Amino acid sequence: MRTTIHLLICVLISFIAQAQKKQPNIVFIMSDDHAVSAVSAYNDWLAARAPTPNIDRIAAEGMLMHATYNTNSICGPSRAAILTGKYSHVNGFFKNEKGGDFDASQQTFPKLLQKAGYQTAVVGKWHLGTAPTGFDYSKVMVNHGGQGTYFLSLIHISEPTRRRGSSY
Repeated sequence: MRTTIHLLICVLISFIAQAQKKQPNIVFIMSDDHAVSAVSAYNDWLAARAPTPNIDRIAAEGMLMHATYNTNSICGPSRAAILTGKYSHVNGFFKNEKGGDFDASQQTFPKLLQKAGYQTAVVGKWHLGTAPTGFDYSKVMVNHGGQGTYFLSLIHISEPTRRRGSSY
């Protein structure tokens, strides 16, 4: 529930910034199987042993979330929940193995950001079984009906989309 609220706050911030004609940059980093301790910006027990200075800099110049919760701890379903702001039983993607493919026709926050004039991109693990939608650029590992592979993975690469008034 809080993840949904945080996503809505991010989208609202982007719309407010659009109204003020100054859009903030939004970088959303999602990684699997990391505890808070894995990011040194949280000053937890691994901070000195395994520092993450670049992520720490992004956190210092932006926003660091301290109270977030996941609605599904499985990689693909958690991505679908974050993208849509819906629980897994509502967005339809509730398990990786034999769970079907993500319904990409649903409203997602990247699609809302595009409508607000943002350039969007996704790179890395996808595991939703379908090609990404709502992104100007994507380079992701795709799986169909399963967990996906990490060795000799199928990589889906989209050509960058240039929209009027955008630059790279």
